[in-house]
Amino acid sequence: MPTLRWLTRDDDVRASEKVPYRLLEEVPKLGYGDRNAGNMLIQGDNLEALKALLPYYAGQVKCIYIDPPYNTGSAFEHYDDNLEHSQWLAMMWPRLELLRELLAEDGSIWISIDDREAHYLKVIMDEVFGRDNFLANVVWQKRYSRENRGVLGDAHEHVLVYVKDEPQFRLRANRIPLDEKQAKVYRNPDNSNETAPQKRWRGLPMTAQGFRPNQMYEIVGPDGKMHTPPEGRCWSMIESEFKKKLDQGRIYWGKKGNAAPSVIRFLSEVEGIVPWTWWPHDDAGHTDESKKESIKLFGGNNTADTPKPERMMQRIFQIASNPGDLVLDSFLGSGTTAAVAQKMGRRYIGIEMGDHAVTHCAPRLQKVVDGEQGGISKAHGWQGGGGFRFYRLGPPVFTENGQIQSDIRFSVLAAHIWFAETGSPWSEPQPLTPFLGAQDGKGYALLYNGILGDKSVSGGNVLTRKTLAVIREAQGDLIGSLTIYGERTALSDATLRSERIEFKQTPYDVKARK
Repeated sequence: MPTLRWLTRDDDVRASEKVPYRLLEEVPKLGYGDRNAGNMLIQGDNLEALKALLPYYAGQVKCIYIDPPYNTGSAFEHYDDNLEHSQWLAMMWPRLELLRELLAEDGSIWISIDDREAHYLKVIMDEVFGRDNFLANVVWQKRYSRENRGVLGDAHEHVLVYVKDEPQFRLRANRIPLDEKQAKVYRNPDNSNETAPQKRWRGLPMTAQGFRPNQMYEIVGPDGKMHTPPEGRCWSMIESEFKKKLDQGRIYWGKKGNAAPSVIRFLSEVEGIVPWTWWPHDDAGHTDESKKESIKLFGGNNTADTPKPERMMQRIFQIASNPGDLVLDSFLGSGTTAAVAQKMGRRYIGIEMGDHAVTHCAPRLQKVVDGEQGGISKAHGWQGGGGFRFYRLGPPVFTENGQIQSDIRFSVLAAHIWFAETGSPWSEPQPLTPFLGAQDGKGYALLYNGILGDKSVSGGNVLTRKTLAVIREAQGDLIGSLTIYGERTALSDATLRSERIEFKQTPYDVKARK
């Protein structure tokens, strides 16, 4: 597969390994509403924030949307949006790697980009996500008014779509609802006053391309006319299924009863339509629409030059997520992704650097919680509710030498050890015990920072018969091997072998996952 070379590539492809794991420190006064709604707004460098999320959310995000700097000088002031191409690629590569780790196996990532960088981005996305996991290049019509200033009017942007695993995503991807224009073909010839979906229907052709012997048979219409499939086609169902639908009154012969048979399909049975890769502004909004949304929220100052309309985000979430799913945007901008996610019943993680997180994102999301009625609110019957927690990046979990910081809490180190050992996020049990959990038949435990209420030198951070008994009680029916982290062990090598225990010493054997 072709690869893209740039000046600093060799360093950039390993850059995510060098990013320190940082704490996420909550700022309660900047949160709002229900703090337990499962929503996070993080202020800080998104590369470090993404790394900080890994021990807790690796493989958990169903849909990622990002609108990164386009290398055009048109983004917010706090982004350097006029990067030289190699710098832009250096900025994107490690972030894409971390985003891939956060993505669920049946998840997808959607990236807005313009013509200047779209083809560069496509090549590195092929390398990071795999060419087989490229799903589509959506073309969004961002402008509806004619542009006469250039040689060619700039009327579109790209949205590159990749998945973690194409077969798994295909099973969960949603169709989009029919709009009123598409639904008009479903009528009720029997009673034109009935508009309920279960009363509106249309006749669908009853033939399919190809030749299948059990779908080649003669049908006699109500007028006695004999019907057979056209050349090169067969009926779309076997004869017994046709007779069943005929008995159910689900076959239509035309107004005069002399047409070829078609199958009656009710509007109430239509699950939606497969979305196209061409998104006109009528369906997905346009920049004028989103600018008006932004001005209404923030006034005329400090709004983005290229905001995305709520209807565009709505379409992405309709296809790629379901209510309750977790979505993520690491270039949150003015907060559109998070706002739409909340209105559509999704959970969100939004990351934004600089003061913008406080001056734009948080106030906008507060308005959403309070029932703000702009954008898609009315279409979804949004009346408010929910809430979010606000976080800032804290100090690193590990020192430059790879040692544990002295003031790290048990649950933080436990999450990192679990992630380093298993590659999956840790779900903190209640109440906390030294036993962290089991995966693939193997258990993990941590004796650290007085988890057993004893911080003495020979106390609860040391593996002894007593502390092992506590771990064994917490592990329940697990019969596999056990990895235990602690300051030291008082058990002999023979005892460790007989107990099927691998002991690892803190802090020396604790490694940050790369």
